[in-house]
Amino acid sequence: MEKKRLCGIAGVTAALALAVAGAGTAGAQSRQSSAAPAAASAKSPVKVGIIYTRTGLLSAYGAEYIQGFRLGLQYATHGTGKVNGRKIEVTTVDDGFDAAKAVSAAKDLIGRGYKIIGGSVGSGIALQVGPVAAQNKVLYISGPAANDGITGLNRYTFRSGRQTIQDVLAIKGALGKKAAAGRKIVVFAQDSAFGQGNVAAVKAYLGTRHRVESILVPLSASDFTPFAQQAKNAKPDLLYVAWAGTTYSAVFRAFAQQGVFKATKVATGLAERATWSTYPSPGGITFLTHYVSGAPKNKVNNWLKRAMRRRGQVPDLFTPDGFVAAQMIVRAIQKGGGDNVDRMIRALEGWQFLAPKGLQRIRQADHAMIQPMFSVSLKKVKGKLVATPLRTFSPATMAPPVKRFP
Repeated sequence: MEKKRLCGIAGVTAALALAVAGAGTAGAQSRQSSAAPAAASAKSPVKVGIIYTRTGLLSAYGAEYIQGFRLGLQYATHGTGKVNGRKIEVTTVDDGFDAAKAVSAAKDLIGRGYKIIGGSVGSGIALQVGPVAAQNKVLYISGPAANDGITGLNRYTFRSGRQTIQDVLAIKGALGKKAAAGRKIVVFAQDSAFGQGNVAAVKAYLGTRHRVESILVPLSASDFTPFAQQAKNAKPDLLYVAWAGTTYSAVFRAFAQQGVFKATKVATGLAERATWSTYPSPGGITFLTHYVSGAPKNKVNNWLKRAMRRRGQVPDLFTPDGFVAAQMIVRAIQKGGGDNVDRMIRALEGWQFLAPKGLQRIRQADHAMIQPMFSVSLKKVKGKLVATPLRTFSPATMAPPVKRFP
């Protein structure tokens, strides 16, 4: 979920933390503490370290994540901040969206006896912290980081958010329930690693059933009219826009001018609420997303919306990722005591629970988070843009292929 303007779904990923410590000392202390039997009394606090991006490129995502985490902790502990009589003592560390700082912070926390670590808005950070957790045998729950490699990374690593494959699978849903095989999908993206990655993902997971083509636009382009015309002339059944950066408004403006919205169905990823007003023609776009507060209908989401409404706020794109992390940590402590990592892992594997998004399940085989996804449209209601739910894609249809642990 690296901070790119998310018009393409596969681009949302997220972050981790800071605090410098010696790797050797931390590793040695961790091995010593993991080898010794847990001696904590029933009333001693359970230490939880959250490494996230408070400052830096993805600080807005980090803010959503940590607020969701705190609210999730309040919900899961019924406002007590305790599990089985033990207080959950949370230490937060800012990684500044720097993987090296996050790794250093993780080692420092582990060296100080922390058995539970959470966080990471950025995929590159999560992919580096996960192996540190495995080496030191501590529980790690990554946050909004979307890279598929986090799933199945090792048995100590879990995720509280969705992954890129689930974004791509939602594209299939945008074609409609009765879409026959052989539909033509055109991926409209920048000619960059980000854009090429989206094309590759769509081809890999939808190309066996549908025809997938691409229009790759040079990063240096400033006039998008010819590319919009090319997209219209391709006559796709679905035009999927995977775009990052500040030029996406110009892209959609060119689509409107060339009549693309009238010629074909256009789908793209819905980013955070602050970006909604920048879409020049939101009425002609199907937005795919892993969360908007108005889509899920369940008691957990209702609680979250009420809690934030009292502060004059609305849950945003990554609020549930923090909320779910707190639910997972409380579950792990309830069943594993907060000290026995193996028992905490077993408590999470296969666990099915109600989250703000709806019913979710942690797949035992690779720790994939099986969860619903959504499609919405943006409409103006009383002068304000509102995300109107169109479809909920069931968790079963959004399940990624199993990736076994190495």
